[in-house]
Amino acid sequence: MKKMAVYCGASVGNDPVYQESAKQLGQWMGKQGYDLVYGGGKVGLMGILADEVLTAGREAIGVMPTFLLERELAHQNLSKMHIVHDMHERKRKMIDLADCYLALPGGPGTLEEISEVVSWGRVGEHQNPCIFFNMNGYYDLLLEFFDKMVDEGFLTKADREKIFFSSDLEAIGQFIEQYTPPVIRSYK
Repeated sequence: MKKMAVYCGASVGNDPVYQESAKQLGQWMGKQGYDLVYGGGKVGLMGILADEVLTAGREAIGVMPTFLLERELAHQNLSKMHIVHDMHERKRKMIDLADCYLALPGGPGTLEEISEVVSWGRVGEHQNPCIFFNMNGYYDLLLEFFDKMVDEGFLTKADREKIFFSSDLEAIGQFIEQYTPPVIRSYK
C-alpha cells in the first residue's frame, strides 16, 4: 500500500490555480494507488485534497493534534484519524506513515513541515522522496535558494538532486519510482 504525506495550506490562496492543483493531485493519487496522509483538516487545500482522494476511492488518513481538533477543524469523513498531543508528534507520525512527501502551496507551517522532512532525510531519519509541487512557480524562490546552498557549500549537489520541484504529475511519478535515497551524511 502506497502512502503519500501531503503538506498544504489550511487556506486556498488567492489564485484558483492552487485549488485546481489540489484537485488534480488528489485525482492523480487515486489513479496511481496512493492513500493520503495529511494534517486531517477540512478547510483550505487540505480539505479539497482529502475530498478528491476519498472520491477516487483511496484512504485519507489524518494526523491532528488535540488543540486543532478542539477548534472543530477536523475532516469528519476520513478513513482514519490519528489524534496526537502536539505538532512535533504530528510531524513524526506523518513521516512514519508515509512512503513519500509532497508540499502543495501553503504558508509558513507547510514550509516548516516539508523543510523538516527534507532535513530528516539527509540525516537518515527516512529514505523517501521529497517533492515541492511547484504550481504557478510558487516554490521558484525556494528552488533558487536550495541551488544557492549548493553554490555556497552548505548542500551537496547530490543531496540537492534528491529534492524535486515540479508541477508535472507524470514527472513527479517518475521521480518517485526512480528515487534512490541519499547517502546518510557523516561529519569529518
